[in-house]
Amino acid sequence: MRPPRVKTKWRPPLYLIVYAVLLTVMTLPVLTVVWFRAVRAASGAMAPAEIATLAVVLILTLTVAYVLTRTLTVPINALIARTDEIARGGRAAIRPLDNYGTREVATLSQSFLDLAGKLVDHSDHVRTFAAHVSHELKSPLTSIKGAAELLRDDDEGNPMSQEQRNRFLANIIADAERLDTLLSRLRDLAKAELPSEQGASSVGDIVVQLKKQFRQLAISDDECGEERLALPGEAAGIVFANLAENAFQNGANSFVIDASGDGRRMTVRIRDNGRGIADGNRERIFEPFFSTRREDGGTGMGLGIVRAMLASHGGSIELLDSSQDGTIFQITLPPAS
Repeated sequence: MRPPRVKTKWRPPLYLIVYAVLLTVMTLPVLTVVWFRAVRAASGAMAPAEIATLAVVLILTLTVAYVLTRTLTVPINALIARTDEIARGGRAAIRPLDNYGTREVATLSQSFLDLAGKLVDHSDHVRTFAAHVSHELKSPLTSIKGAAELLRDDDEGNPMSQEQRNRFLANIIADAERLDTLLSRLRDLAKAELPSEQGASSVGDIVVQLKKQFRQLAISDDECGEERLALPGEAAGIVFANLAENAFQNGANSFVIDASGDGRRMTVRIRDNGRGIADGNRERIFEPFFSTRREDGGTGMGLGIVRAMLASHGGSIELLDSSQDGTIFQITLPPAS
């Protein structure tokens, strides 16, 4: 998207406005003195005290204008220069100014630094994610191409057995299914990155939907089916379906959702009885494309999609506990409106 441009036209700089306003204010007592002298019947020359008073007023006015200019325009111009520097230099240029002048300018500068940091982080994330996606898509495509070339070279002079042909065809089908799964996960991630739509879902409705999708799991709501979550239906389906699929792929046959709120936030705990997560992997489970089931078709995107979807609705997820007896995730959401 091309950024909108500010219409080019002459605009007075801030320092000019400051000086003009203060000099205008200063002229009011001067005009008052002149007026009263004009209406006086016998007006003589201005007394030295009057001239000195006006000179002092002029000096004070210019001093105040200078202070205001230093306090306002200098930090603003520095912030403009820092903006250009960040646009050219990236993360290294994100650093505080030497002088802020006023509280409002300091607050504006902090907001700007926060925004710049988020934009740079997002840019880094996009570059890393693009590299991961390219790698993940390249592997099955390379496998499909190799199998197809071998099948193409099958001829009467170098015949291929039926067993070999079936194996290559099975590899093509498996890699095509993996590509389809990756594209489906990418679509879900794209939905998670879009601005969130408003809405809410009840835990009971989520459980009903999950039971239709995962008949192998014993899914329950732990008697909290009436609780409402600040997630629209589609978002809730993506979040909990990914968590249920993750539990099932790790050997679970039980999936329990327990929700409670205190008026300020809603806390949801998801428990399963799967194999758990190894200690060495707990810090990496939310990394894009990290998977311990790659040979079985795992994409490593499920938990990343869950976290992105929750973040777009003001929520978060963390791993509370994991052992051989199962895993507990905790979701935190704002209260449903």
